[in-house]
Amino acid sequence: MAGPVAFFGVFFAYPVVAIVRRGLYGDGGRRAGRILDVLGQPDVRHVLWFTVWQALASTALTLLVALPGAYVFARLDFPGKQVLRAVVTVPFVLPTVVAGTAFLALLGQGGLLDQLWGVRLDTTVWAILIAHVFFNYAVVVRTVGGLWAQLDPRQEEAARMLGASRFAAWRKVTLPALGPAVAAAALMVFLFTFTSFGVVQILGGPGYSTLEVEIYRQTAQIFDLSTAAALTIVQFAAVGLILAVHARTVRRRESALRLVDAAHTARRPRGAGQWGLLAGVLATIGLLLLLPLGVLVARSLDTPGGYGFAYYRALTSADGGTFLVPPIDAIGNSLRYAFAATAIALVIGSLAAAALTLPRPRTDSTGGTTSAGRLVRGLDALLMLPLGVSAVTVGFGFLITLDKPPLDLRSSWILVPLAQALVGVPFVVRTMLPVLRAVDGRLREAAAVLGASPLRVWREVDLPMVRRAMLIAAGFAFAVSLGEFGATVFIARPDRPTLPVAVARLLGRAGDLNYGQAMALSTVLMIVCAVALLVLERLRPAKASTGEF
Repeated sequence: MAGPVAFFGVFFAYPVVAIVRRGLYGDGGRRAGRILDVLGQPDVRHVLWFTVWQALASTALTLLVALPGAYVFARLDFPGKQVLRAVVTVPFVLPTVVAGTAFLALLGQGGLLDQLWGVRLDTTVWAILIAHVFFNYAVVVRTVGGLWAQLDPRQEEAARMLGASRFAAWRKVTLPALGPAVAAAALMVFLFTFTSFGVVQILGGPGYSTLEVEIYRQTAQIFDLSTAAALTIVQFAAVGLILAVHARTVRRRESALRLVDAAHTARRPRGAGQWGLLAGVLATIGLLLLLPLGVLVARSLDTPGGYGFAYYRALTSADGGTFLVPPIDAIGNSLRYAFAATAIALVIGSLAAAALTLPRPRTDSTGGTTSAGRLVRGLDALLMLPLGVSAVTVGFGFLITLDKPPLDLRSSWILVPLAQALVGVPFVVRTMLPVLRAVDGRLREAAAVLGASPLRVWREVDLPMVRRAMLIAAGFAFAVSLGEFGATVFIARPDRPTLPVAVARLLGRAGDLNYGQAMALSTVLMIVCAVALLVLERLRPAKASTGEF
């Protein structure tokens, strides 16, 4: 546990605490009451209300749209299912900047809706809600569908034999079993939408602001660190509560169900109802997920002189204003940073996952949780915090803390991969944990009895079993590192921009050329993420654990 704890202590806790402390105590006086002052401001209360409201609405809408898809992927077998599963996951690993850009091309000025019917939805709450469903559709499909596929269908069939209707059997047998998975998926969607930044920043306009957007505005534009610190503490408390509830639902899901092999539960569609449901889900995927990405590609090719690659060719030259280097350099920068971040995330995440699966007594002599058990639960919660804590706070904290020896990293290229790895580690841990927990501990004990050292036990017993999971974890870490934006926008050097930072800078400048280049870079980033997901789907084991996203 020492490695992960030290890594998160230095590169997560230290920057976040430092920026919050500076905001609350920056002038030497005690300003802890600043939190109440900030929360009393009408504008801040409006931001808090909108943050909660849009997160609840986005979560409900995502569940409504995605639950039929979870059933289709869990219970129905049809051609192209494996490829379609990867396609569904592409929006989730896309940077929020790219997702926002795709919907800007569809719903914004000059977009498809504007051209066909003269309708613009950008700068409206509907654009934000639809984009959030686009982004989080895979969370529900994979989390709920993964468990649904492993529920024994004979239980529901037995209820039907005893006289229950199809709906009554589903409501009384399947729904209670799915409850923890649905709750876990809903909490994760709520977490991602509660901390939404790129989507709201691009599509919401000045009229809509979440906590994350307001923290960025107070930090980068107004330079009011005390207000930003107060908002960070509020967000931190809310995220901590969400993660605590999520951990409880996950533990309940892991311990309460008997599961079967998912390979034996999917069948070819039967009857008009199942065929109609499959057609409806395919249509939803086409309109909600594929259409925005297709429009994004089309807009990147739609130049004033007709369709062509002019915007892509323009990426090879620097204008001296937006970038110090040609925008195409952002592709190489992002790939190098993402590979380094993936390596860091794999090392830290593997150590953390191994520590979380080591056998230890769960209770003490009085029946309570041991100190070791509490320590492990604390580490588990710590690993998830970067997904919900303001990335803006982390990025700005890097600038004000990692500026003195021996941690003077402001001019070092490693600063960006370190920030990206913080987001990649939770995906590594969540992917490897179910596989490591499935390894029979007696195999390790037998190897140790035969004289193997702990290192050799890991190499000969654990590694062959978790190798595929490590590759999947590496793919997810690579994809999310490639798209990290909130922290990178602060610490990426002007001569070494990443793809999301380059897209945001291009969108921030007027002119068709800048807009077209933003679309072109977003398309490149989307293709890289899609290829990574297709490779991951090929590596995905047939008997996927319910814990594996």
